[in-house]
Amino acid sequence: MAELIATNTVPWIPVAHRLDLMLSSALPPAGQTTSAFAFVSDQAGRTLMTCVDRVGRGWDIPGGHLEPGETALDAAVRELYEETGLRLPPSALSVFAWQRVELLEPPPDDYRYAPLTYMAMFRATLPAPGGPTRPPAESESSRADWLPSEEIQRVCPGRTWLALLDLAGPL
Repeated sequence: MAELIATNTVPWIPVAHRLDLMLSSALPPAGQTTSAFAFVSDQAGRTLMTCVDRVGRGWDIPGGHLEPGETALDAAVRELYEETGLRLPPSALSVFAWQRVELLEPPPDDYRYAPLTYMAMFRATLPAPGGPTRPPAESESSRADWLPSEEIQRVCPGRTWLALLDLAGPL
């Protein structure tokens, strides 16, 4: 069963919409899941973040779009490595939330998503303090770091996933 945490709208969706943030131990529908993210915390209570030095990006939770034929879990593992350099086995991650995006009016012709899509959120907790991280050379991310919750709140204002930050802690 899923529990509604928050309802938002975002400026990057060009029409009226609703973005519901849900706590859930079950994955959203696979055929409608477009993205996956990984909340990885360490024993010190910090969360691994990635930074893309482009306008409108900045610090964020590692994650991104599923590639064709890829599961949400596989995408979360791949994106975590591509954006932070941290390799975790799929068994280290568990689903704990998702975002449901529903368009409330027809999208523009060039809009690339269906009117109802999901973003899966996974979590993992390392049994020790997180070590140094660095995105691979070909990454779109310029850096990665373990940040405390207070710093994440400061550098990620308005992110729709912020309500999940403290809920993503120890499993």
